[in-house]
Amino acid sequence: MKNEKRTNVRNLAIIAHVDHGKTTLVDKMLRFAGTLDVAQGARVMDSNALEKERGITILAKNTGVTYGEYDINIVDTPGHSDFGGEVERTLQMVEGFLLLVDAAEGVLPGTRFVLMKALALNLRPIVLINKIDRPDADIERTEGLISDLFLDLAQHSDQLVFPMLYGSGKQGFISTSPTGPHDITMKPLFDAIINSIPAPVSKSDHLQFLTTSLDHSDFLGPIAIGRVFSGEIKVGQQVIPCKDDVVSKPTKITKIYMFRGLERIEANEAKFGDIIALTGFTEPLTIGTTLCELNHPEPLPYITVDEPTLSMYISVNDSPFNGQDGKLLTSRQIKDRLEKELKTNVALRVEPTDSADVFKVSGRGQLHLGILLETMRREGFEVQVSAPEVIYKKIDGAKYEPIEYLVVDVPTDMQGIVMEHLGKKKAEMKNMVHYGERVRIEFEVPSRGLLGFRSQFLTDTRGMGIATFSFHGYQPYKGDIITRTKGALVSMETGATTGYALDALQPRGILFVGPGEKVYEGMIIGEHSRSNDLDVNPTKGKKLTNMRASGSDDAIRLEPPRAMDLETCMEWIQPDELIEITPSHIRLRKKVLRASMRK
Repeated sequence: MKNEKRTNVRNLAIIAHVDHGKTTLVDKMLRFAGTLDVAQGARVMDSNALEKERGITILAKNTGVTYGEYDINIVDTPGHSDFGGEVERTLQMVEGFLLLVDAAEGVLPGTRFVLMKALALNLRPIVLINKIDRPDADIERTEGLISDLFLDLAQHSDQLVFPMLYGSGKQGFISTSPTGPHDITMKPLFDAIINSIPAPVSKSDHLQFLTTSLDHSDFLGPIAIGRVFSGEIKVGQQVIPCKDDVVSKPTKITKIYMFRGLERIEANEAKFGDIIALTGFTEPLTIGTTLCELNHPEPLPYITVDEPTLSMYISVNDSPFNGQDGKLLTSRQIKDRLEKELKTNVALRVEPTDSADVFKVSGRGQLHLGILLETMRREGFEVQVSAPEVIYKKIDGAKYEPIEYLVVDVPTDMQGIVMEHLGKKKAEMKNMVHYGERVRIEFEVPSRGLLGFRSQFLTDTRGMGIATFSFHGYQPYKGDIITRTKGALVSMETGATTGYALDALQPRGILFVGPGEKVYEGMIIGEHSRSNDLDVNPTKGKKLTNMRASGSDDAIRLEPPRAMDLETCMEWIQPDELIEITPSHIRLRKKVLRASMRK
């Protein structure tokens, strides 16, 4: 019934900046509640291969624990703002959130981004200062930063009152005081969840189930994951999917699954407040669909996800080496794969172009698009990708561009070079704080200024700097920005590279290939030390004679080639170049392969 309350259920999202320890904390919560055993490994919620490799959460996941008489549903969300679409759609399912902040790193752009989204939905907060066992932890400073952030973002005064906890997710202790006791227990956290997070309340007298995520089974078909906001749902019940003004034909629920630990447990019914998975759909569903009773279509409002800020063109691979690695090569296969991705990746956009072989794909940022391409590559696709371009907007007749909020944390003696390079990128400094031997500087910088920023920043700070950014909004166009200042070394022959030829090319720039690698005409094999492109022959062999010259037959000493992974290539390329992506190779090439045609 409407306004009925379920006092024994709590729904909670865990939010934080990337790498502040959300997934590790969920591990310890599951173990404390007896839902996981030690044999199930670490960071069990990161089930995707890319998540395990990179140590970041890409997809939001659901789990649940039973604590005493309470059922607690937990949503683990990504911390990187490129996956903000995952955060926005899953925060709708909960009444409260746990904000994790690293005791040493403090408040970062990702913290601000996820907290802003959570407070805008009027969710109740709990704050945990995590990793207080770090030797560089500064709890007092972090507390001050959190207070300032809440004062800045809170929608009303109720959101300024919240429990503050201290602990270490890795060590498995949580306390209400920074000085202890540091017993290995999660009890203070579970008590705070039960006492601070409101119990779910039914919004209507009739069934309303909101779909916030989709899955697929070869046996059961589409799987809808979401929350029952009102009423109850049973196996065998007829429901109608509704979204906005569209009401679809009835469908029969065949299975209901509850989330407990890493398992999905079958149930016969679910009530308002439950986060569940449903099957029985013959037609494809979309995220944001509400399932209602047959005679009571009452769709719930669905949150709008922020617009994409970066686009690139994905096309069929037409290089001379096409078809040698991948099994999925055609425009039809690429189109089907992108359409499948659209069903679950709510922040992605795919548009057709004038050519049937080329698709315009837009996303939240370089990492968002890079993860999609890396996933396709591992599935056996071969594609070509253009240089990323930012998406401009016309507002009142003026040109606006996306702006990122960038925070850099660098040793004090390196701040000059970092500020100099960011000045060339049209960055505006907003704040600077010195602490110890380091300085934290905050900037607003155009998104296009951050293309290629990462490698330059790591070089400037000799790997000792930390840079994080999140989408800040649109501002008037800032003017031209200098992009890559170096040209490319482009192969003018097809064949295998030789050590002799590469040794002669080393003084001309930095090589991307080693000896014995296959190259083709128009393929980029390195970065020129000057601003112009240079056509070179990396396949040339040494002419053999029977003469011996003293001193001239020195051994070839080749520097190791620069490793160009997908993200580095996306930062490096220019508009007249492409990245060729296959299951076993990532190559750079010119759009026009023939040197005579490029002239």
